[in-house]
Amino acid sequence: MKKCLALSLIVLVMVVISCGKKEVKKVSEDSKMAVEAFDVAEKIKEAYIKKNFTAIEEHTTKDGARSILASMKGFDSVELEFNPVLIEIEGDLLHLYISWNGIWQKSGKTTEESGLAAFVLKGKPLKLDNILRANPFVYPE
Repeated sequence: MKKCLALSLIVLVMVVISCGKKEVKKVSEDSKMAVEAFDVAEKIKEAYIKKNFTAIEEHTTKDGARSILASMKGFDSVELEFNPVLIEIEGDLLHLYISWNGIWQKSGKTTEESGLAAFVLKGKPLKLDNILRANPFVYPE
């Protein structure tokens, strides 16, 4: 019985020791870019909700700021949710596809919309340069 218990204890210790030596993998450059891209999109979304035009301009190129600010409509409040779908990296450009849902309140009227936007980001640090497809910042109409 003691031999069986001692053998079990040795096996348990060996398993614990072997599991503790996992190889730490480095994060790839593409993964870092993807995280940065979604962070930029979230910061722009928060700035839009707060109507903070300066923050929008900080995270966009001149063309990107124009694509948001020129099409932006007035609203009293907004609930906007972003969910990343796909990221394509082509050289210096990054396309971040975002599924979004939004509910806008304006003068007692509610507008509910959803869509799939393609955010085009470029530069270091990444900045939004353009929004293709369903721009979430053009509502309410």
